[in-house]
Amino acid sequence: MKPGIFSLNRKSSIVMCVMLLVALLFAGQSFAKMTAKEVDASVDSAMERFHKQVKDANEVVTKAKGLLILPNVKKGALIVGGEYGQGALRIGGKTVEYYSMMSGSFGLQIGGQAKDIIIAFNSSDALKKFRESKGWEAGVDGNVALITVGAGESAVSAMADQPISAFVFDVKGLMADMSLKGAKFNKLDKSE
Repeated sequence: MKPGIFSLNRKSSIVMCVMLLVALLFAGQSFAKMTAKEVDASVDSAMERFHKQVKDANEVVTKAKGLLILPNVKKGALIVGGEYGQGALRIGGKTVEYYSMMSGSFGLQIGGQAKDIIIAFNSSDALKKFRESKGWEAGVDGNVALITVGAGESAVSAMADQPISAFVFDVKGLMADMSLKGAKFNKLDKSE
């Protein structure tokens, strides 16, 4: 490869990565303007999709000590990737707190997607540690077992003995990565 062509492609890639990160930053700012009512309405819609797409969703909800519901999480990548979403922590079916999720990645990746994520805290201890943390990170502050929706196995049996399990569903777009490792969760102060 000629040096001039490589440097042009490299410069183009860097410019595209910066543009992608700026777009994700603006997407995060638009999420920040969501009110508590808007987040709750979005969470309600995600729960409806969860009940339609996961055959034993009722048992999952009953078993969990708390559910962190993150609807319409956006991810985009072109070498450098970013992901952002907001949702609510519900205990006993009622919202108790609001959270944001953010992650970044670097490597061979391209594309974009939107997805719903539900993280089920199956033990009181795991839920307590999550709520008391400042900047909880998946894979560091708690291991999250990712449950594949539609794999034929019962979601409840897949959750067995897992203090924290996650469901990724209603995926739209093209990206192969479904990991939550490294995702940071921060409590939000939402006003009505």
